[in-house]
Amino acid sequence: MEKKTLWESYAPEQLDEMEQVSSLYKNCIDAGKTERECVRVSVEMAEKAGYVPLADCIRENRTLKAGDKVYAAYNEKTLVLYHIGKEPLENGMNILGAHIDSPRIDVKQNPLYEDNGFAYLDTHYYGGIKKYQWVTIPLALHGVIIRKDGTSVNVTIGEKDSDPVFTITDLLVHLSGSQMEKNAGKVIEGENLDLLIGSIPLEGEEKEAVKANILKLLLDTYQVEEEDFLSAELEIVPAGKARDLGLDRSMLLAYGQDDRICAFTSLMAMLDMDTPDRTACCLLVDKEEIGSYGASGMQSRFFENMTAELLALCGYPSALSVRRTLQNSKMLSSDVSAGYDPLYAEAFEKKNSAYLGKGLVFNKYTGSRGKSGSSDANPEFMAAIRRVMDDNGIAFQTAELGKVDFGGGGTIAWIMAKFGMEVIDCGIALLCMHAPMEVSSKADIYDAVRGYRAFLKDMK
Repeated sequence: MEKKTLWESYAPEQLDEMEQVSSLYKNCIDAGKTERECVRVSVEMAEKAGYVPLADCIRENRTLKAGDKVYAAYNEKTLVLYHIGKEPLENGMNILGAHIDSPRIDVKQNPLYEDNGFAYLDTHYYGGIKKYQWVTIPLALHGVIIRKDGTSVNVTIGEKDSDPVFTITDLLVHLSGSQMEKNAGKVIEGENLDLLIGSIPLEGEEKEAVKANILKLLLDTYQVEEEDFLSAELEIVPAGKARDLGLDRSMLLAYGQDDRICAFTSLMAMLDMDTPDRTACCLLVDKEEIGSYGASGMQSRFFENMTAELLALCGYPSALSVRRTLQNSKMLSSDVSAGYDPLYAEAFEKKNSAYLGKGLVFNKYTGSRGKSGSSDANPEFMAAIRRVMDDNGIAFQTAELGKVDFGGGGTIAWIMAKFGMEVIDCGIALLCMHAPMEVSSKADIYDAVRGYRAFLKDMK
């Protein structure tokens, strides 16, 4: 059962292909640091590959057939792509589903304030983070501001070399005696994760002059006022690009790889394939890190509604067809796995851990402790997956998320399983998951594209 690393099996031409895939992935993850940015990048790639808006097909009442490629998006935060196959849609689809939200820090709706000559933005962190990892590092501000008249402005500050960056301050070590006695969860309090954004007072202002200067800059640069924060969606993320990691350049260090590493590799696999036998689907969703709630989360009816619209254009207008299609579908819930870290070996059980550089990771179940909250895949489905991977020469491994009583996590698998479809978690191993910068293997990225493509093409 011992798995060799992928580096030991690649031919020279595969190493060249791997670098091409890794380069494209780095471009995607640099351009997609928020959900909206991910959707914009994905739509641009999809349209270049021949996908057209499903909304246009609905408006024109266009009949869809095998080989047609369509997509639908919701508020630039959720995206689904369909490549219609040769078999009847009621036979089911092969689905790759990943989430495009990542742990971060969000700006509150009434955020701007001044305190002793400094201007700050008040914040609320999003998802599971170690708060102490987010202080004293260069941070960027991404998002959108919607003015009251409905017009919008996209914001990206901190990514260009000429841009300023922001930071969250921490107490100097010389005065940190009491702070250092706290447990890790309390060393940095959530209400102290406020973003430092300025210190120059506006000439002629006597009260809150630094805040006034920030408001003037916002008005001059973006034509927005303080009240426009009420209808803004601004996210604080690490500044800077994805970088090769290691003297051998075998790994990547980047923000947001959970779960955009699975999202973009799923997208690449989807866009680079001929007309499949079973309809292929790639689903990229929001809000997984906070329970998949909301209109753009997996628990919404967006995917179900779009599939119903697709079926109607393919000659299946009944609600029963929707149920049949979803129940007969098979899905890889593409989400990352915890890579084995030798420096923290006590948290892992070696025989059932994921390792960087050893290929796709299948998690038969996730959840925590006694499998709580998990979707436990059927062994028949796992056997079918083994056949597909082996027939296509795809390396894979199986894993759990650490030792049984150490914690755990969840994905969107259980939500999709409610339709009765076969679903299993399948993703890429990361080190430092949920940290501001996460570590992945280039080899795993390359093989994920190959493995996802094999699933879309050959799963029956």
